[in-house]
Amino acid sequence: MMRLLAALAAAAMLVGCANSGTGVVPPKTVESVDLQRYQGTWYEQARLPMFFQRNCAQSEALYELQEGGTIGVTNRCRTLDGDTQQVQGQAVPQVPGETNKLWVRFENWASSLLPGLTKGEYWILYLDDDYKAALVGHPNREYLWLLTRDQDASTRHLATLLEEARSRGYDTRELIWRRTAAEMALQR
Repeated sequence: MMRLLAALAAAAMLVGCANSGTGVVPPKTVESVDLQRYQGTWYEQARLPMFFQRNCAQSEALYELQEGGTIGVTNRCRTLDGDTQQVQGQAVPQVPGETNKLWVRFENWASSLLPGLTKGEYWILYLDDDYKAALVGHPNREYLWLLTRDQDASTRHLATLLEEARSRGYDTRELIWRRTAAEMALQR
């Protein structure tokens, strides 16, 4: 009986330490994404702070399928001053045939010098059935974007995206929310 209890205790300890030393478990993604339906314009409703978007008050992304299975990416940012910034890039699946985890690389001086080091991980964590709301993040939970097809997202979509982000271990207290047109006009 003592041997059985000792074996059960040892097994319980092993299960409890199963991830010890391997780091944080990455967030769960969607199973797959129909890229034909995913393409088009997505409006950023909120994001975690990110250096490249530090001056953005309103952001949107346009995804366009290209030949060979790549995705053209155009990110636009409107600053509080009313200026528009734009960057072009390309996304490809991290694993051929799988569409839930992508590599994204933007065209800039750094990507020209260090192409292998300047690609970012773009994981689609949640996508509603109608392709109207999406949650995109980085596996280390450092970056997160709440996206919708409408500039003015519904309360339902925002609540769902926040719940999905939290359930995947993202800290949503630092989210930077999209500014409305009225808020932008008051800033000037």
